[in-house]
Formats: sequence, structure tokens, C-alpha cells
Amino acid sequence: MVFKRNIVTKILSNGLKADFALVRDEDAFQAALYIDGRHIPGPPLPTPLDPSKGDVTHWMGNRPSVGLTTEEANKILREVHLENSVLEHRKLLQEK
Repeated sequence: MVFKRNIVTKILSNGLKADFALVRDEDAFQAALYIDGRHIPGPPLPTPLDPSKGDVTHWMGNRPSVGLTTEEANKILREVHLENSVLEHRKLLQEK
């Protein structure tokens, strides 16, 4: 997993800093959660929370997991999609 940049940063209720980063894993980009610099394994993209809890509609990470608002989740999804579309475009250009 190669770190590219932070997408969203939050300060959690316990005072720890959560960074949602854009990372490249093998042939594609995905999101990764870091809490105080330590990688937290979990889903590679924000996962919908069903049912949502107030403003929190998505989550990432497993033990601990961190909640995200719709706006934060959409920002992460947009960034990952954008980077993957650039990779796909470059791949198509190289095939020509």
C-alpha cells in the first residue's frame, strides 16, 4: 500500500486524529483509515451505515471504526474514483 495524500481529517471524540487517505494498492487506488498515524484495517471505501445515526451515514475501519457524514463519504468516493479513472485513461493510452 502506497500513501498518496490525505483526503479527510477528523478529530475524534476521544481526541485522536483520524486521517482518511488515498492509497494505491496493487493496480488501483482506494481509501485507508489511519488513526494517529496507525493504519486501521477495514473496507477500502466508505460503507453505508444502516440505519444511519444522525449525521453519520457511512463508516470505515474495523476496531475501531469511524463514522462519516454523507459529505465526507462522497468526498472520499470522488477522490478514489478520480484517481482510478486517471489510471484507466493512462492504461488506454499505453495500449494504443
